[in-house]
Amino acid sequence: MEKIDSLFYDSIDLLKQMIAIPSHSKEEKAVADMLEKYMRSCCVNTNRKGNNIWTISPDFNPNKPTILLNSHIDTIKPVSGWTVDPYEAIESEEKITGLGSNDAGASVVSLLHAFIILTKKEQPNNLIFLASCEEEISGNNGVESILPELPSITFGLVGEPTGMNPAIAEKGLMVLDCYVRGKSGHAAREDGDNAIYKAIPCINWFKMYEFPKQSDLLGKIKMNVTMIQSGTQHNVIPDLCTFVVDVRSNECYSNVEILDIISQNCGCEIKARSTRLNSSWIPKEHPVVQRAIMLGKKSFGSPTLSDQALMPFPTLKIGPGESSRSHTADEFIKPQEIREAIEIYVRLLDQLVL
Repeated sequence: MEKIDSLFYDSIDLLKQMIAIPSHSKEEKAVADMLEKYMRSCCVNTNRKGNNIWTISPDFNPNKPTILLNSHIDTIKPVSGWTVDPYEAIESEEKITGLGSNDAGASVVSLLHAFIILTKKEQPNNLIFLASCEEEISGNNGVESILPELPSITFGLVGEPTGMNPAIAEKGLMVLDCYVRGKSGHAAREDGDNAIYKAIPCINWFKMYEFPKQSDLLGKIKMNVTMIQSGTQHNVIPDLCTFVVDVRSNECYSNVEILDIISQNCGCEIKARSTRLNSSWIPKEHPVVQRAIMLGKKSFGSPTLSDQALMPFPTLKIGPGESSRSHTADEFIKPQEIREAIEIYVRLLDQLVL
């Protein structure tokens, strides 16, 4: 097999190129063009749909299990606290600073070069590498749009910053728009039915309610009222109060089940923006998880959402970097973390029997 060191420096150079190209969600075309050109320069056949790029093992055999290696090329927009140019890869103190370096450019370049190494010899599994877009907004044009284009997937490895520890569960997400209706009237008179006052018990219900089932890995379901809006002017009793609830689910409930419980108990009109981003979970006994543990890695439950939520097959989230650096000013990755990631990805998957 090709030496990891010979591709490590290529990975660093590719990451620097990615950082230098703004690739906010829905604006990934330029970085997708660059990545596609790079993959072809590595003699990797590419497929493309929109801003998603993927490649399949050259010796693909439909009788073998198929493993998906996936991470995303989009980033959030830079927050206001950056002290350096977020689109310039700056190397200092054994780290590379730049937007998307940690989340998730390091995973993209590590998975790609692990794919190249692994496909240099015959494997008991087919491999697919997919660099997808719109992950940061759970967009419809990202990984969800590509899965129907791919062969049947047996298992997925999702690259996100986890310190190369296996996240065997992650929380799901559901955003709720809530409506409480009253009756308008003049604020100086004893008429009307104030929608704000009617909303207070509903909001308090979200604060106080606890779902019976809790997860050993992910804890309890968390619900937070994050936005509220009501009223047109100071002297009019408001006839409508709306508020938004952020719901972070565990693997004990589907989002549909959670929505049903909330609708029956909260006392107001509820509309879910989507129920498709469910919590995900994989048994600790899965062969890839066991390999990671044998390599000295510790399994855990992740509170953050990824494209795992859109994958209807067993998945494991694992990648270089730390989640705490994501979406922060002066985001960075350590080069050594990328080298370790390539090595661990190869050791996890080489000659793996599913």
